[in-house]
Amino acid sequence: MVKNRDLLAIGHSAHDYIIRVPEFPKANFSAPITNMKTFNGGAAANVACVGAKLGLKTSLVSAVGGDFKRTEYYEHMQNLGIDTESLIFVPGEETPTAFVLTDDNDDQISYFYWGAAKEFSDSKIPVKAIENAEAVHLATGDPEFNWKCSQEAKNQDLLVSFDPGQDLGMYDTKKLIDVIENTTILFGNHHEIERILDALEVDLTGLRSMGPKIIVKTCGANGCEIYSNEDKIQIDAIPTEAVDPTGAGDSYRAGFLSRFLNGESLKESAKFASSVSSFIIQHQGCQTNMPTFDEAFERMNEFY
Repeated sequence: MVKNRDLLAIGHSAHDYIIRVPEFPKANFSAPITNMKTFNGGAAANVACVGAKLGLKTSLVSAVGGDFKRTEYYEHMQNLGIDTESLIFVPGEETPTAFVLTDDNDDQISYFYWGAAKEFSDSKIPVKAIENAEAVHLATGDPEFNWKCSQEAKNQDLLVSFDPGQDLGMYDTKKLIDVIENTTILFGNHHEIERILDALEVDLTGLRSMGPKIIVKTCGANGCEIYSNEDKIQIDAIPTEAVDPTGAGDSYRAGFLSRFLNGESLKESAKFASSVSSFIIQHQGCQTNMPTFDEAFERMNEFY
């Protein structure tokens, strides 16, 4: 069958409250908020939107509020050309909302209201959307739904990338193994990859033997490490003055997949991903400063 989508992103679309505080308060104490704004977000939507801006034909499966079609966010997705036919609209519920607090050390604490996303657990697998894509990216979302989608994608012999992100704690060991067994590329920051290794009691070689052919570990300002059949690949991050780190990981995944799905090497895909994420962190919000392909490619060549 002819596919008309390069990448299907599955998981959350959300409204993000990006909040800056000097430090996180202890229990029963308060801290002043130095800055607060509302932005478009949600890990799956971030990947779909950034990917579309880079030239990928993307589609999206998210559970959103019943009024979502009347929002600026939905219009934004339409303007980017994202296929939203498989969005799950939930009447009477709110679109998921994230409250992301970042302190002066750029450490983060997040609170997430699932709202409409609770509908994932009772939703049918988007078989047609999966059939219509070359690859599937599983972002933060319901573990059972993600597993079912990963199984369908694997049955169709698609590339499956998986980034549990800050929802990693929602996966029990069995469900985490179930999804990882269907995964081609496992993404995670250095904290998340270490938590996965500890939970499964394996090393990186053992983790790769469970399913992922490629493990991409991002390390913030220290760049990334990639583990595959090749020797370990290390790529430096592009030095950038960070205004807000929120969304850097999602944009990195979108950048990486945009090149890898077009036949680029792991090394070149990682360089491009680093360039894409360097734009995102220069402004508040996950989708405020999305680069075009040409902009990201030019910055990549200037640095590397």
